[in-house]
Amino acid sequence: MIKNISKFALLLTICTLFKLSFSSEAFIALLHPETKEVAKVEVSDRVFAYNAPKQKFTPTLGKSFVGFKEALAFKESRGDYFTVNKFGYLGKYQFGAETLKLIGIYNPNQFLQNPELQEKAFIANAERNKWILRRDIKRFNGMTINGVLVTESGILAAAHLAGPGSVKKYLRSYGAVGFEDAFGTSIKYYMKKFSGYDTSVLKANKKAKATSIV
Repeated sequence: MIKNISKFALLLTICTLFKLSFSSEAFIALLHPETKEVAKVEVSDRVFAYNAPKQKFTPTLGKSFVGFKEALAFKESRGDYFTVNKFGYLGKYQFGAETLKLIGIYNPNQFLQNPELQEKAFIANAERNKWILRRDIKRFNGMTINGVLVTESGILAAAHLAGPGSVKKYLRSYGAVGFEDAFGTSIKYYMKKFSGYDTSVLKANKKAKATSIV
């Protein structure tokens, strides 16, 4: 019994000294039972490892090019690579079969099952549209039409919706000649919703093909 008491007293003394060698905050952190990641804290010129709580991380894409294409994809399909709408438009960016042919894709079913190809198709189509609309981008960028500031990203988004020819007519008529798709979505709406993104990474390319995108 005496030996057991002595052992307990010795253990209690060691724990007390150990606790006193840390700040109360560091000691609590060391004993935190719910954490999994190792972090470091400095106490008394020494560095001790302890398990720190995981921090929630929410990526912010902002007005970057990735932000642009993901926002557009969400509007088109909620970002679903494998969806087909009632009018036959395909995938994450809702491409029509005729548009796919223009960028070198002739098998819609294969396209629908290939997310990587869908991403390349989006870039190729945007680069082709940028070439077709290059003069209009230069001329109208920064103007206000129908109460909406015209930007390159808004023009390219509208071209994805309506085709570059319809966007040309809209801009050159200063908004008098409009366009709405089968769901009633207009060029004006897309120009406003996707205004101000950085699309400088896209190069105007008359011959852009999805199969040539690296």
